[in-house]
Amino acid sequence: MAENNRELADFLRRARAQVDPSRAGLPADERVRRVPGLRREEVARLAGVSTDYYARLEQGRRITPSAAVVEAIGRALGLDAAGRAHLEDLIGLSAAPAGRRARDVQRVRPGLYQLLDSLDGEPALVLGRRTDVLAANRMAKALFTDFDRLPPARRNYARWMLLDEDARSLFVDWPEQARAAVESLRFETGRDPADRATAELVAELGERSPEFARWWEQHRVHQRTHGSKRLRHPVVGDLTVEYESLTPPGDPDTTLFVYTTEPDSPSRRAMNLLASWTAQGPERAAPAGP
Repeated sequence: MAENNRELADFLRRARAQVDPSRAGLPADERVRRVPGLRREEVARLAGVSTDYYARLEQGRRITPSAAVVEAIGRALGLDAAGRAHLEDLIGLSAAPAGRRARDVQRVRPGLYQLLDSLDGEPALVLGRRTDVLAANRMAKALFTDFDRLPPARRNYARWMLLDEDARSLFVDWPEQARAAVESLRFETGRDPADRATAELVAELGERSPEFARWWEQHRVHQRTHGSKRLRHPVVGDLTVEYESLTPPGDPDTTLFVYTTEPDSPSRRAMNLLASWTAQGPERAAPAGP
C-alpha cells in the first residue's frame, strides 16, 4: 500500500471511530454496537455510496472518488474544514504546486521582511512548510524565543514546542498548544507525504516526545487560522495574545502569523513593557526569548 493510501486508510478509520452515532441518528447502545463510532456500512449509507466502495477506500485501495463523493464522506464523518481539506489531500484531489513537488528551499520575499519590520509593536512570525520558522520580528523573538540563534535544522515551531523545556513553562495551556502544533503538522504532512524533511522531523519528535507520539497516533488535524495563546512570560508576566494567520498570494506554503492584544488591557500593558524592554538594543533584548 502506498504511503499516502496508508495515511488515508488510517485517517478514515480513526475519523469513523470518533463519530457519535446518536448525533447521526443511529443507535448508540454499547450492548448493540461492538465498535466505537460508526460502522463502515453506516458511513457508506450516510454518504450515499455502496459499502463495498467505501470499504475499499478505507482499505487504501487505489481509487479516486469524485469531489462530490469526498464531500459526502466528509459530511458523514462530521469533518471540519481542516479535516475535509486533509481528506482531499490524502485522496489526491488537491494538486501540489510545482514548487512543492520540487521541494525547493523556501525563501521569504523582501516585501514580507519589510512587513515584519513595519509590525514593530506586534509580534509576527513567518512559518513555512512543516512549521519551519522562516522569519520573525524583534517582538516575536522577545515573546517566544530567538529562532535565529538555533541551527537552521532546528528552527521549527513544532520542534521547539515539543522539545524545548522553556516552551512548556512559557505557555500556560501548553498541552493544548502543543497538541495544536502536532495536529497542524499532521495537516501539513498530508499535503506532501513524500517530503523527506517532514518524515525526518516526525521520526525525531516521535522518538523524543511521548506526547507527540500519542497525539500523532490519533491522526487529528488542525489548520491554524486564528486563536489565542495564554503566556507566562519570564520578563513581563502573564498575558494573552490573539493571533491571525495570513497566506501571501502566490505563496501557499508560507503563512504570516500576527499576534495582538486587547486594547487597554493588562496584556496590552505587558506587551508595551516588552516592546520598551527590547527597544534598549539587541544585546539587552537577547535574553527575552525564554
